Amino acid sequence: MRIVIAGASGLIGTHLSATLRSAGHDVVALVRRAPASASEIRWDPAAGRLDPQALSGSDAVVNLSGAGIGDRYWTRRRIDELFTSRVDATRTLTDAMKKLENPPRTFVSQSASGYYGDSGAAVLPESAPPGTGVLPRLCLEWEAAAHEAPAGVRVLTPRTGIVLSRSGGALGRLLPLLRLGVGGPLGHGRQYWPWITLPDASAAFSFLISSRLRGPANVCAPESADVDSLVAALASALHRPAVLRVPSPVLRLVMGRLADELLLPSQRMEPALLSDAGFHWQHPSLAQAAAWVAAKK
Repeated sequence: MRIVIAGASGLIGTHLSATLRSAGHDVVALVRRAPASASEIRWDPAAGRLDPQALSGSDAVVNLSGAGIGDRYWTRRRIDELFTSRVDATRTLTDAMKKLENPPRTFVSQSASGYYGDSGAAVLPESAPPGTGVLPRLCLEWEAAAHEAPAGVRVLTPRTGIVLSRSGGALGRLLPLLRLGVGGPLGHGRQYWPWITLPDASAAFSFLISSRLRGPANVCAPESADVDSLVAALASALHRPAVLRVPSPVLRLVMGRLADELLLPSQRMEPALLSDAGFHWQHPSLAQAAAWVAAKK
């Protein structure tokens, strides 16, 4: 297949591109700079500029574009950037598809577990309602923009949980502390964080591209875990203690609104669509995932 990826330089995008190429697919990356090779095409999502021919002949388009959710303090300007970098980029892609006589058959456009807001210990299949707050509103607008794709395009919106990797990603700041033995749980620790390892996230996206599924898909591991369990498993695999808890008030003082939207909410997501479709995880359990993260290779 010919697969066009927007956001190919990010954590998931880099791994997914390599995974798809190793499987024999032709992968084209949309880039904001001058193309460095024939496998890159320039676009300007902020200005809504993309030559529709960039998508012509492609079997699938994967949209991973968006400014980092937890990279910076949440000012009003930053929140606006989180919205525009996702919604505008998605609409740039769907607008280009509308100009093609034969648009791509499949559009996989990233969403996030933040769709569900703070849901406590309730199990959340894809049919669960959205929560309230900035992230649920962002995900709703993001997914709605994806569904502006032309009729006949199969649209999938993966609601991806925390991606565990050996470096970088959502735990990029916590892992070095755990390796040094000075890390610990965040907040009260009883909030559920949906998680998935990077190889499984890439495999899930590949599975969705090749499937006949459509609509939202919870991309997380089948084993749920709260923050206490997640941090304890990682620390144990690294043979380090994890006793230095960061209380919720401290998180709110340091991170402001970001703490209440990203770190302290509880989302016990269930990957119902993937499970029912027969997807197989390489790291289905937290113990397996922690062992993989802790391994040097």
